[in-house]
Amino acid sequence: HSPGAGYLDLQGELSDANSSLRFMLPSAEQFAEVIGKHGVGDAHQVVLYSAGHMMWATRVWWMFRAFGFDRVSVLDGGLKQWKVEGRDISTAPASYPPATLNTSLRPGYFVGKASVLDAINGQQCAVVNALGHDQHIGVGRHYGRPGRIENTVNVQAADLVDESGLLRSPEALNEKFAQAGIERGRPVITYCGGGIAATADIFALCLLGYDQLSVYDASLSEWANDPSLPMAVGDGG
Repeated sequence: HSPGAGYLDLQGELSDANSSLRFMLPSAEQFAEVIGKHGVGDAHQVVLYSAGHMMWATRVWWMFRAFGFDRVSVLDGGLKQWKVEGRDISTAPASYPPATLNTSLRPGYFVGKASVLDAINGQQCAVVNALGHDQHIGVGRHYGRPGRIENTVNVQAADLVDESGLLRSPEALNEKFAQAGIERGRPVITYCGGGIAATADIFALCLLGYDQLSVYDASLSEWANDPSLPMAVGDGG
């Protein structure tokens, strides 16, 4: 890791242990307790990174934002780019004195299936799938029933970064969302398999100046396993 970097266990300490689904948002109390133990308090600045795709860092970034903490950034390129640039690497454990983080869940940052149903049955909100194109059309890996939530478009989280893992230029990102029909001023809900890749799309949209953004936390882990909820396969919207 980069010198001085602590480790956050997303699936373990930062997920709701009472949920049958993986990676579900914890309570504000659990989040504050865990983050405080890692030494993050109200006055700090936080930089997050991951060893793989940026979506693991952006998931925690969006959680911080959802709980009312905005002084949080994501390291472009993550650990891979850090190494490419020849920067120092450490194996020494890093820890910080416990701190106090005051949290309060902001409405709308994470939403459930009722909000998604309203969105796909109306015209006011765009719903975006952050999974790969094959999964979007129902080919390959799936989370229950194959395919996508009906009436949703696809902007792959994997396409938001280049071959080196760096975030693409604002012009390139704008083009990807524009091609999917995502218009400025329109609310957006993103989803994926379990609410991870969806946050990479949210991160890119935030950088581009979009607002009214939400993540469907349970995503296809819930939706694809409920036969009452509409899904679609094949090419098309």
